[in-house]
Amino acid sequence: MQKIYITRKIPESGLNLLKEKGYEVIVNPDDKVLTGEELVSVLSGQNYDAVLCLLTDKINDSVFEAVGSKCKIFANYAVGYDNIDLMAAKSRGIVITNTPDVLTETVAEHTVALMLAISHRVAEADKFVKEGKYYGWEPMLLLGSDFSHKTVGIIGLGRIGSRVAYHAYNGFNAKIIYYDIKKNENFEKEFNAEYKENIDDLLKEADFVSLHVPLLSSTRHLINKDRLALMNPTAYLINTSRGPIIDEEALVFALQNKIIKGAALDVFENEPNLTPGLAQLSNVILTPHIASATEATREKMSLLAAQNIVAVLEGMEPLNPVK
Repeated sequence: MQKIYITRKIPESGLNLLKEKGYEVIVNPDDKVLTGEELVSVLSGQNYDAVLCLLTDKINDSVFEAVGSKCKIFANYAVGYDNIDLMAAKSRGIVITNTPDVLTETVAEHTVALMLAISHRVAEADKFVKEGKYYGWEPMLLLGSDFSHKTVGIIGLGRIGSRVAYHAYNGFNAKIIYYDIKKNENFEKEFNAEYKENIDDLLKEADFVSLHVPLLSSTRHLINKDRLALMNPTAYLINTSRGPIIDEEALVFALQNKIIKGAALDVFENEPNLTPGLAQLSNVILTPHIASATEATREKMSLLAAQNIVAVLEGMEPLNPVK
């Protein structure tokens, strides 16, 4: 019987598929993030044929060494795969897969929700009421900013960035500007969008800046002190991609000193830890990496990760290979 290890409890759809195929499925009983040493210990000598891992698992050559030569695939329960050493996997002939597409709409919705929440001061207003400070309507109480007809700057025009633009353009008549490593003329025609040849020009113009790039050496601290200074003092920064894209210390400084008006983050530079000062700011909204967290989407991610495992163990090409 082929054995599969799953590093954390996930929705049942994927587990059920693997069990229906007759595989022995072992799920981390502690349902917590395993350290590198713990993961090596768990996998060593157990002859697993596949591992279903999460973005919180650091998968390096030591982990591949521990799991042994029988293992054919690590299926990542995420779109991003910056947690995995791809070169080490390739050198050992281990397939790496991810779960794209199925979470695009959900993450895009969460991104737009953050845009609306920060500009309309929803979190501040909720706290205000719950603290018993609301004594009646006031003409100057908690004034926010409109989202409709504003300029939305998309940095990284992948599936999610494109879908955010769709909602902003069709739902709120936003002007769309974007930066990516290449132009997309079809996108420009569909959304009357304008391509910016460099990020700095986009930052100078956008009312809302939404980040949708993968975490690479070239994108780490893509948004830093100098680039925050380029943004308008009325602008908002939104991040649902990866935390280290933003230099968080620089962001705290910018928010404290009103260099930008606000920020909304679903991801953090040193998750789950926050940069000192960030949580005390009223002009930032923080959500705990839940942009894809709807029941339906997490079930789809579970199923897709399992389908990739089944394909590889049955000698077929995986649905979503990471190359």
